[in-house]
Amino acid sequence: MNNATALCFEALGDPVRRQLFEKLSRRAYPVGELADGFPISRPAISQHLKVLKIAGLVKSHKQGTRRLYAVDMEGIQIMRAYLDRSWDQALTSFKDYVEKGR
Repeated sequence: MNNATALCFEALGDPVRRQLFEKLSRRAYPVGELADGFPISRPAISQHLKVLKIAGLVKSHKQGTRRLYAVDMEGIQIMRAYLDRSWDQALTSFKDYVEKGR
């Protein structure tokens, strides 16, 4: 697993970040709206978003006076490529096991 992939999975290891990521998968949000429904402060939400952003899972852009956060598809592609490789390896190993058993 390369560093970028590890950062993605580590970032999603935290339940709050995972919930934020799931919420952002539906649409872009400003920090204030993202913080609604979480039992932590707005600055804490910002820190979680920073971790997601460093991991490449979230991006942000300015819209007027607000900063909107959204899922970064490049991060999704990194995780998907890793999972695809892992799945392919698992299937190949299973195939080899079954063929040797005959």
